[in-house]
Amino acid sequence: MIKNILLISATALLLSGCFTDQGEEVWTSWVYPDKSNTKRSMELGQFPTLEQCRVASLDKLTTLNLSDRGDYKCGLRCGYNEGLKTLICERTAK
Repeated sequence: MIKNILLISATALLLSGCFTDQGEEVWTSWVYPDKSNTKRSMELGQFPTLEQCRVASLDKLTTLNLSDRGDYKCGLRCGYNEGLKTLICERTAK
């Protein structure tokens, strides 16, 4: 009986994570001065929408005269993963 209650509780807890609000959108921009070397980047900042992240990234590349050679990436809800020692984003886009 107790096993059934624990199993139902655990299942309910796991499923509740699927239907909760993920929070506000926060997009982080990274600009790569050399698109062939993605290890070298600069974090530009955080933006409330993907479109604002794209515009700011492209503007920065233009300001640095790197429109031809550089690249950028925008990441949604990024956070540092201690185990992997890197930033992990929910998704990335250009």
